[in-house]
Parts: sequence; C-alpha cells; structure tokens
Amino acid sequence: MQPLDHQYVEILHLLGDSEASPFSIHNLIHAGKAYSLAAGSWVGPYAVCHSWESLARFKRKDNNLEYQLLPMAVYVVSGDEDGERGGAPVVCIEDASRHCLEFSGGQANWTPILLLVPLVLGLEKVNPRYIPSLQATFTFPQSLGIMGGKPGASTYIVGVQDDCAFYLDPHDVQPVVNISRDGMEADTSSYHCDVIRHIPLDSIDPSLAIGFYCRDKDDFDVFCSLASELADDSHGAPLFTVAHTRKLPKQVGHGTLNENDEIEEDDSFGVMPMNDAEGCAQEDEWQLL
Repeated sequence: MQPLDHQYVEILHLLGDSEASPFSIHNLIHAGKAYSLAAGSWVGPYAVCHSWESLARFKRKDNNLEYQLLPMAVYVVSGDEDGERGGAPVVCIEDASRHCLEFSGGQANWTPILLLVPLVLGLEKVNPRYIPSLQATFTFPQSLGIMGGKPGASTYIVGVQDDCAFYLDPHDVQPVVNISRDGMEADTSSYHCDVIRHIPLDSIDPSLAIGFYCRDKDDFDVFCSLASELADDSHGAPLFTVAHTRKLPKQVGHGTLNENDEIEEDDSFGVMPMNDAEGCAQEDEWQLL
C-alpha cells in the first residue's frame, strides 16, 4: 500500500467517525441542537448549513494557540433584512466582507470564503422555472455543487448534463475507519464513491443547498458578476440575488412595490420563506447527510 499524502490525511481526519474529528456526524449533531438536529432526524438545508457554519466557526486550541477548523470564512446566505418575507436570498457584499474580517480577527479585509445558499424551490417538487438557473450554477468556476436529492435519499450533486444531474450517494454502509494524523497507511477506499449515479434534475427534492468557494476578492467579484447575470436572466425567478448592502431594493425577491410603495407578494413560483424562526419548521423531506 502506498503511503498517503499528509494533506489528504488531514482532510480525512476532519471528517472521521469520532468526536475527535471536528466535522464528524457526532459534532454536527451537537452543533445543530439549536436547529432541532437529532440522530436519524430529517432536517432541511437551512438547519444543516447553519450547523456546518457553527462547526466551522468553532475555535480549538493547540499549544495555547487558538485556530479555526477551516482556513476560510463561512457565509450562509439568507433572505431580506427583515427575515420575514419569502423570495430569493440575497448575497450581501457587505456581509461577506464582514465574515472575512471576523474570520481574520480584523487582520484582513478579505479571505477565502465559502458561501452556502439554502433554498426551498417548491412544495413537493422543484418548480420548473428554477431548473435552468440550477443548471447554470454548475458553469460557475466557484461552484461546489448541490446538496440535494429526493425524498428518502440525500445526495451530493456534482454536475449536470442536459436535464440530468450526476450525484454521489453517501449512504452506503461502510466499516468504520479510524483516520489519525499519523495514519499514513490507512485504507481510505470507503471514503470515496466508485459509482456516479444520475437522476432527472426535476426529480430532486426542492429543499437543497448550493455551495460556492471564492479564493480571494477577485474571485468573489467574478462570482457576484456571474450571479447578477444569472438573476437578470431568470425571468423573475432568481435562485438568489446580489446586493452591496442590506438596504431593500425596489424589488424584493418575488414581490414588487405597487404605486403606494406597498409590497405585493408573488407566490406563483412556489418559493417558501426561510428565516431563523421558521426555517426548521418549514423544511421536511430532507435527509441528514
């Protein structure tokens, strides 16, 4: 057996099967208690994304030095500033910058950043209006794919071709493998899927989360430009929008201002609101990864 790469072992150690591994399922459950996560429970993308964010922000000590588990800021993209209306989540550039500043301890205005966008794109199935936009996100250089699936089977969607989504299924039962930082000859085959499956994109569950990774400010600016173009081309049904600040624009998600400056909500696209108070209660049929 060939010795393993040290950096590769470090990554696997983060995802091991014990509380000693920072991103183990055990620690995810602990971090998700505020979002009603429990072993074997069915939860939505909002709860999962914020649980991962809590884990990523947790600081550990090593030789009396504090460090964060991921070498990047984590930003869970939410809805409008009131958090009470439906519609598309907003990637706020000011918020992204603040997350980077907090991650660096005030030392840098920008750092690598992971964006997680939890969405509910319909009731029992994805509204067809969103399919072209979902397909287009995979063309972004910053795309990390989609956590999604169908009722009873969560999946990691890694690519699309025509109307088909290709995914990895993490739910095959595997023997426990203890990965230590010194385990340079461990059998790591069970950490990888050797089969890529496919499913019609319109058959995935409407509760999903999209991930993006931006290496630096220039990469983030490219992402914002691509995301704005995608929203403009969405025919009134954007997955998410981009704004510089939290100030509400004249058009909010899928609602518009009438002549009396009152918001008229358009629910024709089947988008469900998602906020701190309601997120967990409104999301179902989404299996814990």
